[in-house]
Amino acid sequence: MNSLFSLENKRVLITGSGRGIGFLIAKGLAESGAEVIVNATTPQGADEAAAALQQQGFRAHAVAFNVTQSHEVNAAVEKIELEIGPIDVLVNNAGIQRRRPFLEFPEQDWNEVIAVNQTGVFLVSQAVARRMVTRGRGKIINIGSMQSELGRETITPYAASKGAVTMLTRGMCVELARHNIQVNGIAPGYFKTEMTQALADDEAFTAWLCQRTPAARWGDPQELIGAAVFLASKASDFVNGHLLFVDGGMRVAV
Repeated sequence: MNSLFSLENKRVLITGSGRGIGFLIAKGLAESGAEVIVNATTPQGADEAAAALQQQGFRAHAVAFNVTQSHEVNAAVEKIELEIGPIDVLVNNAGIQRRRPFLEFPEQDWNEVIAVNQTGVFLVSQAVARRMVTRGRGKIINIGSMQSELGRETITPYAASKGAVTMLTRGMCVELARHNIQVNGIAPGYFKTEMTQALADDEAFTAWLCQRTPAARWGDPQELIGAAVFLASKASDFVNGHLLFVDGGMRVAV
C-alpha cells in the first residue's frame, strides 16, 4: 500500500514555494521521496528555501522565475528539464490576494491578481505539459480555493481568478487525459497563513469561522500535505479533473 503513495524517483516543480503553503507542500512531497524544485520570484527566495530543505536531508533545487512572464517561464522549464531532469509533477501554487470592496477595487490590483493566480497557471502548465505529452505521463496539481465556488466580500477578483483555475483544471483534464496526464486541483478552506493572518487576528471573524465550519476551527497548513501527496502519487492515477476540497466541511454546511 505504501508504494501507492511513494514519490521516489519523482521530480516535482512547485511554484511559489519559497515560503508559506508552497514551502510546506514542497517539504511534504520531499518527505514522501520526491526530488523537489522550489520556485520564487527572486533567486534569494528560491535559494534560501532550497537550502532549508537540503539541510534536512532532502533533494531540492532552486529555480527563480516569475510565473506571469512567459519568457521567464519557458526558459526556466527548459533549464530544469536539461540540467535537473524531466518534471514528473507540477504544483501550481503561486498566488496573491488583494482585498478591497468591489466598487473600489483598482484596475491595477485586478490585473495583478489575474496575472498571478490565473495566467500564471496557464503559462507554467502549458510549458510543462508540452513535455509531459511527449513522455506520455505526468501530473498537474492546481491550488485553487474554496472561493473557487463561493463568494465573499472584498475578494471578488480573487474568487474570479480561483474560479478560472477550476475551469482550467477541467479543461486541461479533457485535453490531456488521453496522454496519461492527470490534472487535478486542491481547494483549501480557511488556513492560518501569512495571507490570512489579519483575519486570524480578528476575534469576531474567527468566532464566525468556527461557527460556520463543521470542524469548528482554522485549518493547519500541514493538513494540505496529504492531499498533495495523494494527487502527486500513483494512488490518483485514475483521478482526473477533480477539485479536492480541504476545508473542514465548510463548503457543504448550511
